[in-house]
Formats: sequence, structure tokens, C-alpha cells
Amino acid sequence: MQLSYQYLDSPVGQLQLVANETALVAVLWENEKPDRVCLASLVEDHKHPILLKTAKQLNEYFAGKRQIFDLPLDFSGTEFQQKVWQALLTIPFGETRSYKQIAEQIGNVKAVRAVGAANGKNPISIIAPCHRVVGANGKLVGFAGGLENKDILLKIEKLQ
Repeated sequence: MQLSYQYLDSPVGQLQLVANETALVAVLWENEKPDRVCLASLVEDHKHPILLKTAKQLNEYFAGKRQIFDLPLDFSGTEFQQKVWQALLTIPFGETRSYKQIAEQIGNVKAVRAVGAANGKNPISIIAPCHRVVGANGKLVGFAGGLENKDILLKIEKLQ
């Protein structure tokens, strides 16, 4: 299956937005590790309706004018990863959760490290807010986009 992409300049660097025919499948970082998210072949498309809608909503988010994203999402991962990513979508704007809280939410209290690993593989960054997951002590830990970008995203949300 071929996927469409376009780039978006943002306060956290250049993001690569990726969609299939019906949904957003990835928001990737500028310095993305090549093996973090596996994707089919990509073709650049500046007119893809889902990519245009995603860019618009992300720009509104960065401008402090959007707290909730309204986009069709298509996560590709294991059943466990899917549970974690769905849990991310329930974290309210401007709040954080610990890896332990996410593990409890998905009904697997001993899976704290596995939650961290799944969080790190989240293909739809920002939209599925993995940046809202912090260490048990509230400190910023592990983030595919880098801790500096995690801090920027959390500050954007605190300002609203």
C-alpha cells in the first residue's frame, strides 16, 4: 500500500505527516530513527485532504487555538501497542500520566516497561499525546522527538 506524506514546519522542528487513503498513520520527527516506525512506500502529496486537515489542526494547536484533534487515525502495531496508544488518546489536554498509570488503565499493572516501549513506538506523535506521559516522579523521560521537544509541547499546553 502506498502512503502519502507532506512536511510541516513547527515549533518542534519539521514534522512529516503520513496518511493512507482514509486516515492519518504517522506524525514523524525531523530526526526520526529510521526503524522506529515502519511504513510502506511514500509519495509526497500537498493536496491530500487528511494531510491538509492534519496540518491545519497542528498549526492551530501550536498557535494555542486547539486542544482536541478531530482526525481519522489508523494505528499499525501489536494488540498491546494499540491498547497503549488508545490510552494515550484519553489523557486530557494539559495533563500528564505516568507509565504506571497507563499500565493500570489498560489492565496490566506489571507492564510499566512495556508501556514505555509501546509509547516510544507511537507512530502518531502529538495527536496521540505520548508527550503527556512522564516518569513516576513527574520528570520528563524518554521521547522519540527528544526531551526538549517534549518540554515545548507540555509548555504549549500549560499556556492555554
